[in-house]
Amino acid sequence: MIKCVKLAVVGGRRGAHFKEALNALTDKVQLVAVCDKNEVVLNKWKAEYPGVRAYDDYEKLLEDASVDAVFLATPLFYHAQQAIAALRAGKHVISEVIASTSIEDNWELIETVRQTGLTYMMAENYCYMRPNMMVGHMAEHGVFGEITSAECGYIHDVRELLHDSDGSLTWRGNLFRDYNGCTYPTHSIGPIAKWLGIGREGGDELESLTTFVSKSRSTAKYFHEHFGDKHPGSNPQYWGLGDSTVTLLRTKKGVLITLKYDVQSARPHNMTHYSLQGTSGAYLSGRHEREEPLIWLEGASEAAHPEWESLWRHEDQWEHPVWRRWREAAEKTGHGGGDFLVLEEFATAILEERKPAIDVYDAVVWSSIFPLSVESVAAGGKTVPFVDFKKLN
Repeated sequence: MIKCVKLAVVGGRRGAHFKEALNALTDKVQLVAVCDKNEVVLNKWKAEYPGVRAYDDYEKLLEDASVDAVFLATPLFYHAQQAIAALRAGKHVISEVIASTSIEDNWELIETVRQTGLTYMMAENYCYMRPNMMVGHMAEHGVFGEITSAECGYIHDVRELLHDSDGSLTWRGNLFRDYNGCTYPTHSIGPIAKWLGIGREGGDELESLTTFVSKSRSTAKYFHEHFGDKHPGSNPQYWGLGDSTVTLLRTKKGVLITLKYDVQSARPHNMTHYSLQGTSGAYLSGRHEREEPLIWLEGASEAAHPEWESLWRHEDQWEHPVWRRWREAAEKTGHGGGDFLVLEEFATAILEERKPAIDVYDAVVWSSIFPLSVESVAAGGKTVPFVDFKKLN
């Protein structure tokens, strides 16, 4: 039985955001290796962590028998096959989002986890943000009554990440060029799925979706301003992804979910974009750090008429146990503490030999919104059913 997880970070740039978490979890996680194709990135890790083994070849890393688990912090196109290769090499896997970009890879990922019996977790850090966990705790205890609808969204202008300094496209640029749909859904749907108990025994399931997309204008405008008319990206027709995407999802229990995805429009970042409606209460997230999350509970308002109040008025009663335990450590890390808490959960699941909180079935269902939404858009907003990944194929 493993007493401390010997971890390799794959993708040193994004992986560097987890250094605070690694430093706080030395009783559970030992960093033993890092893998990146960029020598400068590797040297930074070696300088900070003397003795860590550095690899520029992923296959060579997987041959390292001292590595118990890999943390995939690479571009999303690689996640599924890198995870499958690691599992087959006998390594546990924690993967950044999304888990996969195709239904076929989803099936292969599930089957590989089944065959190997190893731990697989998707590192959806938005599920671990403090208000999201607190609302989930309340929903689990029926505070909102029966939930009827929810809203979520990822609204973040990332156009500056689509290109290198010479105008050549990064992996994100290729994503925006080649796909039209909700291509990055898990920050949005993850917390909602937890609130609804989707995938949990006796909980709900995603049944179908339909996706509509606006015209593409903002990224072409950006490329025209930065690189001129000669860059192909200055032509709106060059980009497959429309500026704004709306996906409507329906669950088997009749809950309606609205998912907005907009990563091109010129506007400040909406770090969180969630709402929840039940028969006895409602929730609205703060959109940025200067706004508090709001809640209304039937019969709990002190006013004569219904009024919103701060979620934090209920923290003494409804703070999630995970945050009661780990708040001090979590708040020192990124994504509202989620970067620490996903790694802590992954390591603990391995050490306790149990299923992680976000397992392979959660990962593939949430991630499948990518290919299913692309299919829906291509068919003019056709309603597309979700795949039952728990049914043997």
